[in-house]
Amino acid sequence: MKKIIFVIILILLSFGAIFIGKGYNMYKEAIEKEPLEQKVEEIQSKKNYTKLSELPQTYINAVISVEDHRFYKHGGIDLIAIGRAIVNDIKAGELVEGGSTITQQIAKNEYFTQEKKFTRKIAEVFMAHEIEKNYSKDEILELYINTIYFGNGYYNIKDASEGYFDKELNELTDGECIMLAGIPNAPSVYNPKENPTLAKERQKQVADKMVEYGYLTEEEENKILAD
Repeated sequence: MKKIIFVIILILLSFGAIFIGKGYNMYKEAIEKEPLEQKVEEIQSKKNYTKLSELPQTYINAVISVEDHRFYKHGGIDLIAIGRAIVNDIKAGELVEGGSTITQQIAKNEYFTQEKKFTRKIAEVFMAHEIEKNYSKDEILELYINTIYFGNGYYNIKDASEGYFDKELNELTDGECIMLAGIPNAPSVYNPKENPTLAKERQKQVADKMVEYGYLTEEEENKILAD
């Protein structure tokens, strides 16, 4: 029995090495085709590129709460989230949860496809490490909010604020900030213009996360959602 278990472990390690090698090659090919510095300059040159200092703090807190609440504590890879995702993936028998950090999401959105494959996930990890090595946390968060889609043809936070609420960023209410933070998870589903009920449900989910991680009290959440 011990011999069989040992053989199984060796097989798993061999397959793991193969996936890591393929993932690393995918990462190298991607970054050689378009170096990271060039990619960042491309993002920063976009129309309506938004500085982190321009964003309401409530929006920033909402994004971190719902997307990656340990963002300022990890080095681009959240091992706790990955461990949870692996357990859920094994239960489902497929990749249903990725455990991706904000940094990994940038890597995926800007360099790789959305296809759920182990090789791509490994390439994403290598790219996330490269991003974290070269940019500060605030710079990475700024890149993130400038590379997510808000639905309805809005590809940046400024357009989404004006399009959905007819407001500049500094005019947004806390409730509007929280709603905007929840849209990119599924833009067509949580589009406030097309699906206001689902958008409100998503807003509540984000607000609940903010309470869970200490950005809001339950009283503040109830007041914001009521307003």
